[in-house]
Amino acid sequence: MTHAPIRFLDRSTPPHIATLVLLTGLGALAMNVFLPSLPKMAEWYAAPYALMQLTVAGFLATNAVMQIFIGPLSDKFGRRPMILAGVLVFCLATVGCLLAENVYVFLFFRMMQAAVAVGFALSRAVVRDMFPPDKAASMMGYVTMGMSLVPMVAPAVGGLIDETLGWRASFWLMLILGVLILVLVWADLGETARKSDRTVLGQFREYPELLTSPRFWGYCLACAFSSGAFFAFLGGAPYVGSEVFGMTPAEFGIWAALPGIGYFLGNFLTGLIAARVGVNRMVMAGSLTLACGMAGALILGWLGFGGPEVFFGAMIFVGIGNGMTIPSATSGMLSVRPHLAGTASGLGGTMQIGGGAALSVVAGLILGPGSDETPLLLLMFTTALCGLVAILIVVRREKKLGLTLS
Repeated sequence: MTHAPIRFLDRSTPPHIATLVLLTGLGALAMNVFLPSLPKMAEWYAAPYALMQLTVAGFLATNAVMQIFIGPLSDKFGRRPMILAGVLVFCLATVGCLLAENVYVFLFFRMMQAAVAVGFALSRAVVRDMFPPDKAASMMGYVTMGMSLVPMVAPAVGGLIDETLGWRASFWLMLILGVLILVLVWADLGETARKSDRTVLGQFREYPELLTSPRFWGYCLACAFSSGAFFAFLGGAPYVGSEVFGMTPAEFGIWAALPGIGYFLGNFLTGLIAARVGVNRMVMAGSLTLACGMAGALILGWLGFGGPEVFFGAMIFVGIGNGMTIPSATSGMLSVRPHLAGTASGLGGTMQIGGGAALSVVAGLILGPGSDETPLLLLMFTTALCGLVAILIVVRREKKLGLTLS
């Protein structure tokens, strides 16, 4: 598909890179800006912490289910209408969160906020619509590099406004930014996909073509396991910060910015060298970086040098590893069947976010009275090793098929 030259705020042309950055950044903000407030939210609703932890796991699980449908529907109807609808639902759901007086009503609207998944899933498909695989990996690196600025500062901002304005201020921030980004998307995001001539049911029938591809599975699992380490952090770090290290919400928010710093660096490296190094080598390097960081933190802990500096410092390596792995693995999975890029993005996102939801729940279950940070670090180390195995399967498959190592 030939695209017109990009003109900012002209919806007859493809979107500007800044629009995609802000769109994906909104999803990152919704995921973690309120994390420092979880203990206060549990107290306000008189709910167990484990129930309030569903604000993370439930959001991720709903996000995963939605992406099953988002991808095929975007291949059928186009990227633009799906993205506009998703951001609108997110804004309405945020209003519901602000008005909810009952914890279960709040959790329902929190799940509906997961409609912002359109930004995560379809911005990647938009990039793949516009560029070939290695160039797409590089451009995704730049997009997610910008997006990484949000999780870098969001917990710190969330912690500060919690202490000054209360926990609901984080949701007011989401609402204001959601409305602004909805207007920006309406004005700037032109359609990039050629709409499919298949029926909606026909689009869903394309799933077996992807699910029977070992390379698609390999890229998906490499991406899911790598990001799974970060989602495990989201599920367990608030407990570690408050109960193990005795941090205030503001202190935790500052420390929790470290994965975002690493993610920024990893995305920068991806944008800089992915087109030259190739997709598979970038994924392998990212998985190794993540595994080495977790191994280092575990060893230091066992030697008696554990503490917040070691635990949160190691999260920089989680960020770097994710920043190298996710854009490249995503480009790989979308390139296995280019004519199904939207479907592949949705299905891959489902595996990534669904796996993340499960790991965030596991992280909450393995941490309890008397535990330290070690169980969480072990879980994250295990996911890193699984991601490395997944990309090695891809490399082996490509050699068997006689494909050029990308």
